[in-house]
Amino acid sequence: MIQVAKRFIEFIIFLLLLSFISFIFIKLAPGDPVKQMLQVDEVSVTKEQIEALREELKLHEPIYVQYWYWLKRFFEFDLGHSYITKQPVVSELLSRFPATITLTCTSLIVMILISIPLGTLSALYKNKWVDYICRLFALVGSSIPSFWLGLLFIELFAVQLGILPSMGKGTIQHVILPSLTLGIAMSAVYVRLLRSSLLESLNEDYVKAARARGISEKRIFLFHVFRRSLIPVITIFGMSLGSLISGTVVIEVLFAYPGIGKMVVDAIIRRDYPVIQGYVLFITILIVLINIFVDICCRYLNPEIRLKGVERR
Repeated sequence: MIQVAKRFIEFIIFLLLLSFISFIFIKLAPGDPVKQMLQVDEVSVTKEQIEALREELKLHEPIYVQYWYWLKRFFEFDLGHSYITKQPVVSELLSRFPATITLTCTSLIVMILISIPLGTLSALYKNKWVDYICRLFALVGSSIPSFWLGLLFIELFAVQLGILPSMGKGTIQHVILPSLTLGIAMSAVYVRLLRSSLLESLNEDYVKAARARGISEKRIFLFHVFRRSLIPVITIFGMSLGSLISGTVVIEVLFAYPGIGKMVVDAIIRRDYPVIQGYVLFITILIVLINIFVDICCRYLNPEIRLKGVERR
């Protein structure tokens, strides 16, 4: 119980520091949200109107005062309203979040379907032609930027063949190209990681002892080697979650996919400060929750971690 309370306090402190730093950097970025809202380049407005709106939004106050106003609303579970759409930031995030979750989950499915078979085959057939092909795929896949791979898919499947849509959201076909782009880019890393982890586990003493007792190779691999090898893969996945989210942003912009990644990019262009700040906090909380879930999975896969936790108590 003490450990849980300690972790919670650390999380609150981290969240406050992150919110303050991100708030400062957002405010220091060039551009004026008031002019974006009034569309100065298209509609003639007076200086008095600009100043009145700036005062209404409290943008005339010092940065620390603006942060204090925002912090008070945050503790009331209010992230403010978008400068452009006038909608609550929470509603904006929640309305776009299902699309991003769909893209992330389908990309993970593609990554699993590619990385687990290739990584396993590469380890089982070490230094054979199968291993060379899998390692070549991992090398090429990790060298190609995801946005360039996405452009190739758009050119081939959308422009040349015309069998898949290149942008938007609506049917399952709209998710195929973005999911393949992000999933293939991710799988290249995990093929090498799973191969390395499997080879290390295959050389452990407990594997040799299991073989000496006459246990079948299939049972040893499935219930001992493979299960133990997933621990570093899952751990690295939790640590690299930030890269996955940033990759989702790039893919959403490339395919004009209406998720929270594209939403925040549009907000940055339009200097929509509340949406940007809300996105930062939303993603931070999401990453923390997923890391907790990854920790639980590791404890389930490796009983030694659970035993160490019991001994500490």
